[in-house]
Amino acid sequence: MSARIISGVETAKAIREELKQEVATLKDKNGVVPGLVTILVGEDPASQSYVAAKNKTAKELGIFSEQITLSAATSEEELLQLVDKCNRDPKIHGILVQLPLPKQINEAKVLYAIDPNKDVDGFHPVNVGKMVLGEQCFLPCTPHGILELLSRSGVETSGAEVVVIGRSNIVGKPIANLMLQKRKAGNATVTICHTRTKDMAAHTRRADIIIAAVGVPKMVTAEMVKDGVVIIDVGVNRIGKSESGKAILAGDVDFEAVKEKASFITPVPGGVGPMTITMLMKNTVQAARQAAGLE
Repeated sequence: MSARIISGVETAKAIREELKQEVATLKDKNGVVPGLVTILVGEDPASQSYVAAKNKTAKELGIFSEQITLSAATSEEELLQLVDKCNRDPKIHGILVQLPLPKQINEAKVLYAIDPNKDVDGFHPVNVGKMVLGEQCFLPCTPHGILELLSRSGVETSGAEVVVIGRSNIVGKPIANLMLQKRKAGNATVTICHTRTKDMAAHTRRADIIIAAVGVPKMVTAEMVKDGVVIIDVGVNRIGKSESGKAILAGDVDFEAVKEKASFITPVPGGVGPMTITMLMKNTVQAARQAAGLE
């Protein structure tokens, strides 16, 4: 048996086509143009690449996109003033402050300053609290993307044994919470494993679905999973360079070995990664609809 590949590239493409139509309808019928501002402080190459990709995707979908780049010497007060200005700008529906920030800036203070109604990353405590309660809110983008991958691939989650490896605030904790809720791609029995878990394999071997988000390359081996398991690999680890100098990437799962036992598996790259920016766009469109009183 060889697993069916869950392609984040193809799923993201389908969702973006849906969003493109929704954005066009909002413009034509309601005169609403969803707006996203990305704020980049400093010149971190990875952050520059992420922000460029977000702006490119927004423009492809017809979303108004503005990038504001600040010096790495920017003070916390200057950044907070900019966030406040964006909070009050009616043409901006989503605000994204690219992390990490320079050491002189308190990241939590900046994220908490974003209007929860414009927090399209889903990191504000108001949105996190609503998520935990199962209320409508902006879901964090990577967990939201995982739910879409499972749902659109026809994976049955109701009653399934799910093991989440990793307890970060960005992926592990929220996806565990979402999957135990009474919702689409939910109703699962969830176990969270982490670096202090004793005998992790005892947990993973009984799992119907494993979501690996721990940042350790190829940590989940074939001996740790049962036949027919569904694997969602969130890890993106650089394990070397090719002769041309291109980075060689590996997930948290030993893909080649585990795919022979799994029923579904996401590749790295091309699995969860493409979904994150797509769900950011989905949240931005949702924010525009809410601001216009359409939901």
